[in-house]
Amino acid sequence: MIRSELVQKIADENPHLYQRDVERIVDTVFVQIIDAMANGDRVELRGFGAFSVKKRDARIGRNPRTGESVKVDEKHVPFFKTGKLLRDRLNGK
Repeated sequence: MIRSELVQKIADENPHLYQRDVERIVDTVFVQIIDAMANGDRVELRGFGAFSVKKRDARIGRNPRTGESVKVDEKHVPFFKTGKLLRDRLNGK
């Protein structure tokens, strides 16, 4: 599902809301999650999962084309861990 499909589904299920208001709500939720993660915070949505940031240390990598060693800088990457309810629904429990 992409963002526009999510907005459309929410708008269809809530006919009292305007489409532009639903778009603003969805955008606000995503921006808040992004801002929290940018600050290093963890975002937990009960039953769905938790978003967090993991740190990857600097290392020496290898260019697959030339085989040359390359320095890879430290970086932070987003990480998602599914919640129990989501995991159970995916596994048919």
